[in-house]
Amino acid sequence: MTGTLITVAPTGADTAGSLAALVATAKESEALGAAAIDVPTGDDPGRLRETVAALRESTGLIIRAGAGGEMALCPPGDAAAYSLLWERGVVPVHQIVDAAGLDVLRRLLDERGLPAGRGVHVELVLGVPGGMPGTAAAVVACERVIRDLPPGTTFSATGLDRGTLPVMLTALATGGHLRVGTRDTLSYAENRPVDSDMQLVARAVGFAQLAQRPPLTSAQARDLLGVPPR
Repeated sequence: MTGTLITVAPTGADTAGSLAALVATAKESEALGAAAIDVPTGDDPGRLRETVAALRESTGLIIRAGAGGEMALCPPGDAAAYSLLWERGVVPVHQIVDAAGLDVLRRLLDERGLPAGRGVHVELVLGVPGGMPGTAAAVVACERVIRDLPPGTTFSATGLDRGTLPVMLTALATGGHLRVGTRDTLSYAENRPVDSDMQLVARAVGFAQLAQRPPLTSAQARDLLGVPPR
């Protein structure tokens, strides 16, 4: 599949406004071309359930949240969590910030393999203090390792702040997917703060189209990631 999965990662209702505002962001992001949303989990399980329910009712986006979502974070070396999420029909997302994380993930997949008919999704978050830098070279180095993981492995990437553009462009050039949002990026350009999550989604959509890898619909993204239909 040659399209691009775009995941929006808003700051969220907990810190930036109401649940209605988060749902509005999700709906507008989906209309622009996002296929998934990374929901801030917060500390209130009841609020999280309410948020997931509202997003399911209002959008077709793949919802990434705690155990209540269709995708959830899984530590790269946690075999028990990896198995449990798949048993529950939740696709694990292995978030990687440094080279050691990729090594740990490779050992996990060598040991456990992939569930039948499903893949693995790796999310590179570059530019975290102490981790890999948000540079084109870092994306290329990670892609070389990911390429050797079992077939069906996909990856997305985000670069924090100044790393946003080099990481985005290199991810597209190397077959990766994109995560964008105000949780990662606060500056749209020099001396120009981000206006909204939709502004970042629109830019990602434009770059994906220029790369001749147009945004995937949520249905196409479900096929790509092995996320069960609702």
